[in-house]
Amino acid sequence: MALVIEGEERIAASIDKVWEALNDVEVLKECIPGCESLEKTSDTEMSAVVSLKIGPIKAKFNGAVELVNLNPPNSYTIQGEGKGGIAGFAKGGADVTLEADGAETILRYAAKADVGGKIAQLGSRLIDSTSRKLAAQFFSSFNEKVSAGEATA
Repeated sequence: MALVIEGEERIAASIDKVWEALNDVEVLKECIPGCESLEKTSDTEMSAVVSLKIGPIKAKFNGAVELVNLNPPNSYTIQGEGKGGIAGFAKGGADVTLEADGAETILRYAAKADVGGKIAQLGSRLIDSTSRKLAAQFFSSFNEKVSAGEATA
C-alpha cells in the first residue's frame, strides 16, 4: 500500500546551514520520530532503529537509510527501508529540495511510503494519517532545530 505526502517548510536559516543539517546524523536522529539510534555507515548511508506505534501496533524497525541524487546544497533524495519483524515492513523515501529566499530557505518535500505485513492490515486511512503526522513532525522538528541553531550562531 503506497502513499504520497507533500509539504513545505520555511526555515529561518541560510541554504548552506539547512543543507549541512540535512546531512548531519545527530540532527536527523533528534528529528526522526521514535528514533532510538542512527549511525553513519558511509558518507551516504546510515543504519537506524526506530520504534513507532501505528494504531494498536507497536513495532521496532531496524533499517537502512541512504542519501542519493545528491545535488549540494539544492536537493537530495533520502530513502530507507525498515523491517519490523511480525509487524511487517515500511519503506519509502523523500525528495527534498531547498530554495534560498533572502536569508531564509524554503524546504519542499515529496515523500512516498509503502508498508506491508500486519501494519498494512490496519487500513489505509490510519496509515495515511499516521504517515502524514510523522512526516510533518519530522520536518517541523527539523525546522525548529535549524532555525534555533541559526539564532544562536
